[in-house]
Amino acid sequence: MTSRRFTALVLAGSRGAADPVAQATGVPHKALAVVGGEPMLLRVVDALRASPAIDRIVLAVQDQAIVDAVPALAAAVTRGEIAVMPTQASPALTVEAAMRSLPDAFPLLVTTSDHALLTPDIVGSFVAGVAPDADVAVGLATRTAILKAYPASVRTFIRLGGEGYSGCNLFAFLSPEGAQAVLFWVRMERYRKTPWKIAASIGLWPLLRYALGWLDLGGAFRELSRLVGARGVPVVLPQPEAAIDVDKPSDLAQVEAILSRRR
Repeated sequence: MTSRRFTALVLAGSRGAADPVAQATGVPHKALAVVGGEPMLLRVVDALRASPAIDRIVLAVQDQAIVDAVPALAAAVTRGEIAVMPTQASPALTVEAAMRSLPDAFPLLVTTSDHALLTPDIVGSFVAGVAPDADVAVGLATRTAILKAYPASVRTFIRLGGEGYSGCNLFAFLSPEGAQAVLFWVRMERYRKTPWKIAASIGLWPLLRYALGWLDLGGAFRELSRLVGARGVPVVLPQPEAAIDVDKPSDLAQVEAILSRRR
């Protein structure tokens, strides 16, 4: 997989004026919050540009002013080194639009503008871990690894087979069949206020197996693959900081502390 070069799509949507990170840092958009001396969005782009696995970068933004606020990004866009597309009503719809509108969209790597600890090593680990015959891949980190390295970190974990897993805001779509996973994602977003519809889409037996602790990571992805009609695989990353994004001011403080230790 390491020989394949990806289009990287960076999602820089917004929760609106009420975003807690934007409010805490006094910026109009969370992506512009300064972390480690740089806007988060620029940190993510720099990590992708430094990765040999990435062929081109596309920023999905709701307003060109977000790009213009970062001179280095604006200059790269002007030179044609980075492309820009508008966000849609949700992250899933933005990914679906990218698949439709970008020439030679696959393989497509998707990440977010608040992935402030992203590094070329994390990107490399993710790409190298994708199974050759996968349609979709999802980056994960284990609860054990995260809490060993960062015991104060507050993350959401899904428990599977005796281990907890947290998402890393890294997704890969390797083929047009992977679009089936995005369409499923779109449906789940539509049902977010009616949980029973989500449960009905998943089915009683997988939910029962999960509730009883009978579902491990491999089994969960086999069930998801069946549901979406495309082969999905997990990629468990060795870098626990890959699971630490910036959703709230306390995350921002943690990321600053981690970057300070690196320096």
